[in-house]
Amino acid sequence: MEEQIQSVSKVLDVLLEFSVSYGFQILGALLFLFVGLKVAGWSGRRTASLATGKAIDPSLARFIGNIVKLVIVAFVAVITLGNFGVSTAPLIALAGASAFGATLALQGPLSNYGAGFAILMGRQFAAGNSITIGKVSGVVQDITLAATVLTGEDGERITIPNKEIVGQVIVNSKDSRIVETRIAIGYGEDAGAAIEALRATLNGDEAVTDAPPPQIGIHDFTYGGVILGLRYWVPGNHYFQNRYRVNLALLEALKGADITLLEGAGIAVPAPELSADGEQV
Repeated sequence: MEEQIQSVSKVLDVLLEFSVSYGFQILGALLFLFVGLKVAGWSGRRTASLATGKAIDPSLARFIGNIVKLVIVAFVAVITLGNFGVSTAPLIALAGASAFGATLALQGPLSNYGAGFAILMGRQFAAGNSITIGKVSGVVQDITLAATVLTGEDGERITIPNKEIVGQVIVNSKDSRIVETRIAIGYGEDAGAAIEALRATLNGDEAVTDAPPPQIGIHDFTYGGVILGLRYWVPGNHYFQNRYRVNLALLEALKGADITLLEGAGIAVPAPELSADGEQV
């Protein structure tokens, strides 16, 4: 019985000695870890808020805030492990080796992250812009490191890997998107009256923007008539709806002005025969 009591007493003495020697060190390390994580989160949010206040794109602001948070967390973790007596040199070497192996294994995703960083830093477009990349068009909903998300006119979600964007021709029309239309009328029609009727229709349409204003004129010539060119801008998120509606209004305006469209427009037709005084035979 006395031997058991002595054994328990020795264990208690060891625990007491350990608590006296390392208790405050462990408590201080845990307290430092807790405070460090809180500071890292606050610093990340504060940095993102300051960046947003400087008119920086929200996606880029969040990215900068996350980078600041991760850097502070890494420093806090290294210092905390040092306070526990753990040598950080082997861990740093292991992290370097792991990062190298992960780079080789994740070349595809990492290329997207690199492209996403280039997009965020280059600020070629921002959330809310109407962009066209190749054959894909839509309004930018979000920009992440991995992909850019667009919203199509029908509400569909379009996700484009960032590596497919870098190096491509990007058409950024901001909030609007241009509509280009060709209308062919005969030589006998009054081109000036047709242009005025079309211009009045576009100027009176609420969806057609006035900055820049619509552009209308004689675009080209064809056999038997002239081709009128129209260029105007409509909201990018309702491009086709507005285009079809405006086309119908333009057609009605030409009918109201007694302007007849050229038959066979776009097809090579022979020019009309003219008499000596210039009248059509």
